[in-house]
Amino acid sequence: MDGFDEENPFDTEPRAPSPSSSVSKVDTSALATPFESSSPPEGMPSLPQSPPAQASFKSDYCCARDRVLHSDDGVEILIADALKTSVNATSPYITYAIQTGNATAHHRYSEFESLRTCLSKLYPTLIIPPIPSKNTIGDYAVKQSRAKEDAALIARRKRMLQTFLNRLARHPILSNEHVFHRFLDGEVSWTEVLNSPPISLLPKNILKAPAHNPTDQNASPAYNALPNPSAAHPLRNPDQRFHDSEVFTNKFAQHVAGPMEKVTRRTIKRWSDNAQDYAELGAALNGFSLNETGELATAIEKTGQAIDATYLSTNKLAQDLEQEWAEPLNEYAQFAAIIKKLLAYRHQKHVQYEMTQDALESRRESIEELEKSEREARRLEEALGRGRGASISAEAPAATGEAEAEGTSSSSDQTPSSSYLPPHPGPNPARRKTRTPGMGLINAISYTLHGMMDVDPETARRNNISKTRENISQLEDALHLSAQDLKYASSTIQADLDRFQRQKVADLREMTIAMAKSHRDWCKKNLEAWEEAKKDIDAIPEHPNSANLERQGVVNGH
Repeated sequence: MDGFDEENPFDTEPRAPSPSSSVSKVDTSALATPFESSSPPEGMPSLPQSPPAQASFKSDYCCARDRVLHSDDGVEILIADALKTSVNATSPYITYAIQTGNATAHHRYSEFESLRTCLSKLYPTLIIPPIPSKNTIGDYAVKQSRAKEDAALIARRKRMLQTFLNRLARHPILSNEHVFHRFLDGEVSWTEVLNSPPISLLPKNILKAPAHNPTDQNASPAYNALPNPSAAHPLRNPDQRFHDSEVFTNKFAQHVAGPMEKVTRRTIKRWSDNAQDYAELGAALNGFSLNETGELATAIEKTGQAIDATYLSTNKLAQDLEQEWAEPLNEYAQFAAIIKKLLAYRHQKHVQYEMTQDALESRRESIEELEKSEREARRLEEALGRGRGASISAEAPAATGEAEAEGTSSSSDQTPSSSYLPPHPGPNPARRKTRTPGMGLINAISYTLHGMMDVDPETARRNNISKTRENISQLEDALHLSAQDLKYASSTIQADLDRFQRQKVADLREMTIAMAKSHRDWCKKNLEAWEEAKKDIDAIPEHPNSANLERQGVVNGH
């Protein structure tokens, strides 16, 4: 399920094929198929469904099944050689000659690394194949300055870099990427490619860019309002499918990088040690044969030659196990780490959606409180206006006499106390002129604070309402974009996990068949060598007294 099987991550039961189709990088309609088959996560609004496309993303995954990649049979891209050079560098380095049809390109390891990094940023929802890891500190400690020139290391890199390129060439989307095509073009400067679109348009943070096209220069500014959550942030309503995928990926990584890799390394080491023992034993027997004569010397020599043949076949078996089992196993350990990062990206997109949802609800609550305060202020202002009007009408007859003044006084006593507005507590201008020169900084700070207090609270409240409404509008746009990104990421990642499952099944089948063939060939070569030795051993004449000894034994037995 979701790329790995619950009971056994190495289950070889392939997924059922789906309808055929193809899709471009920015065409999101055909990618919605896997996600539309089920309801969106709880709390996420249903988006309008995209119209069906003529070609489908999942179809290319299902119909163009992955072929074997760990042998040279049928590969489209071949790394023909590894050359030592110092072009445009102060120290020598290894460059790999890549042949694609009639074109030949030369790239060093760091350029393969930059290609993979760029593809990971351009396609954050796809499983980008791994490249061989760099030399460890232990490698350099053992071989020191010769680590980069080690023949076995270079040969291993050639094989794994060739597998990397062919996996890209057989991916239904990555195979159409122009950056990949330019990498294979020997006439194009890779430095120029890295400093030109689309790579130069990549954002600093892909979480605040469209999932289907992070380099889109016309993307909505609402992406900037999206939060930047961590991969460890919990989800309120997680998608069970991808939660299961995380569990299965961890289980798969533990199988591959744990006991399987340890047993594989131990097995290869034992075969290599066994081959070395055969080499020493063969040399000893060949030397011993020189001390004998006749058929015995020939038989001993043939036995030594059979042991030498066993040494060669055992050494070849250890090399085959390294190339056809250990290296692909290490590659799949890297795949597990890549899938973890892919699921972490999808997790962050889901967290973005929920955090944006929470922020929008919080702003809506805030605007309700602000609008409520605004309504209360308006009612108070209207009450104050009526109070002032009543006070003015009561004070009008005050000039006619004392009795009317008393009436005015009684009228004013009935005016609500809220109609009296005390003077605003601002700084006294006269006091500003009498401040001492030594208090300039304190006076400036005091004047600034008084200026802040002099702001009209009604104006501040209305400005706050206006800003909150703008923020709500921006968050609504951001929520819509986040929902679209989450839907796209979920459907695309799910489709690529399904493709990866089929690839894993094909590769594991290839690996086990190759292992069986290697053991079969080892047995056949050993059998042939020992059958030849047996002929010479049978030709050794019997001991002259053997018949008498046999008869004597029969007599004694009777």
